[in-house]
Amino acid sequence: MSRLTLTTRASAHAQGLTDRPAWKALEAHCATTHDLHLRQMFAEDTLRGERLHAEAAGLYLDYSKQRVTDETLRLLRELADACGLNERIAAMFRGDRINTTEQRAALHVALRAPMDEHILIDDKNVVSDVHAVLDRMAAFCERVRSGAWTGHSGKRIRNVINIGIGGSDLGPVMADEAMRHYSRRDMTFRFVSNVDSTDFVEAVHDLKPDETLFVICSKTFTTQETLTNAQSARAWCLHTLGDERAVAKHFVAVSTNAAEVIKFGIDADNMFGFWDWVGGRYSMDSVIGLSTMLAIGPENFRAMLAGFHAMDEHFRTASPEQNLPVLMGLLAIWNANFLGAATVAVLPYDQYLKRFPAYLQQLAMESNGKHVSLNGMRVDYETGPIYWGEPGTNGQHSFYQLIHQGTHLIPCDFIGFCETLNPLGGQHDLLMANLFAQSEALAFGKTAAEVKAEGMPTALVSHRTFEGNRPSNTLLAERLTPHTLGALVALYEHSVFVQGVIWDIDSFDQWGVELGKALATRIAGEIADSGDPELRHDGSTNTLIRRYRRLRHHA
Repeated sequence: MSRLTLTTRASAHAQGLTDRPAWKALEAHCATTHDLHLRQMFAEDTLRGERLHAEAAGLYLDYSKQRVTDETLRLLRELADACGLNERIAAMFRGDRINTTEQRAALHVALRAPMDEHILIDDKNVVSDVHAVLDRMAAFCERVRSGAWTGHSGKRIRNVINIGIGGSDLGPVMADEAMRHYSRRDMTFRFVSNVDSTDFVEAVHDLKPDETLFVICSKTFTTQETLTNAQSARAWCLHTLGDERAVAKHFVAVSTNAAEVIKFGIDADNMFGFWDWVGGRYSMDSVIGLSTMLAIGPENFRAMLAGFHAMDEHFRTASPEQNLPVLMGLLAIWNANFLGAATVAVLPYDQYLKRFPAYLQQLAMESNGKHVSLNGMRVDYETGPIYWGEPGTNGQHSFYQLIHQGTHLIPCDFIGFCETLNPLGGQHDLLMANLFAQSEALAFGKTAAEVKAEGMPTALVSHRTFEGNRPSNTLLAERLTPHTLGALVALYEHSVFVQGVIWDIDSFDQWGVELGKALATRIAGEIADSGDPELRHDGSTNTLIRRYRRLRHHA
């Protein structure tokens, strides 16, 4: 098996990214096209809106409102070739250890591969292992959903609370919202992630312990926030049920640390494991999605996996000209590194996707928020734009003002569906009219001459003028189904990977979260010390800790 190492990658990128001819060609091209307006591009190419699109796995991408020409796209593809994108894609699908700083594969594509596929790690086919776990998940979920699994007092489970953080929370939370139309409505599903006690207390305040099942998601079963909340859940259950044996009927674990799981009181048979090649932010389609399967059932969960796989295969096999993740990744590079856009707004025009931008924040910013390349050298270009957003039409009455007339260039991804899951008069037509109108307004704006022609007083003309030329993608699908959700998530996963390849960074580690965690552990000990511990932080932190210790019991 081929194995990418830091050394080989460093040699492959011996020439700095900004020194590459392809990069310099894009810089020169940008200088000559920077002032080209989308109004002019569409006027000169009447078929632009029909030409600049791609389609796969049930998703239609219109990127004609991006500030690119055919030459821009050609140069971006040349940059991708120069950075070895095709080989990096192949390496990921082979199971090479492309997470070079941790010497791990990043093989989330194996989580949704069909049973007859073979993906090897250390000469072992991991696909069969994946399906064995999926079968265990399905059997367990059917028992809970049917009422065959009962709590300690013999009552059926009516409430499921997922306890995790990061990738063990954001994916399941997003999927729970996105798939609510397909969820069991006679069951309650909630999520606890924040170590703030309010999160747990509010999650359980109206629930009964004898009808509640907790899914504890922690690969190592040592994650501080997750285990703190898990202990609170344990105490909450036992306060009412009063029997240590109840833990085995009201808790299951998604973990690989059997010793700690058993020590907690969870039966080892109710532990669902996964692998070190499953990164947290790429894990919602693994056993981390147990709460999702409990909500929507095994059949719908497998349909979601099929959507993931359909996009995986498209990404692996499609030409760059028609490859949705490649196109979106390269357009993101163009916007961030050449047009100077520091953020991306993700704007789903579907209330079910209200948590999708939050999910993408971890996926994109934990993956590509890096300041050193694979060879450990500081980069001299921008990486990892900020992802944010809210559902339409709410955002239109919140932050769209800044997108339309502010001084920041903010590329937008609009996401919409041709059919609503909840027909109600003409509301869906109005929703989609707003989506189309916003992308049109961002692209073409409104000139001063057009404002004056409407009879606007001269003093107000500049206030009512819209520059336009604000780039956007529009993603359309027929309807929001489990298959569609899987394809949509996989699209962004692979787009993020494409950007990381171009930037020559490791999109699969997250060392940036470690320092704060280590300091928090140290400070927690100092706060808990009943004496007067010597504090050896900076002056600000020392003062804050002392003030907190003095006032914390005064509320």
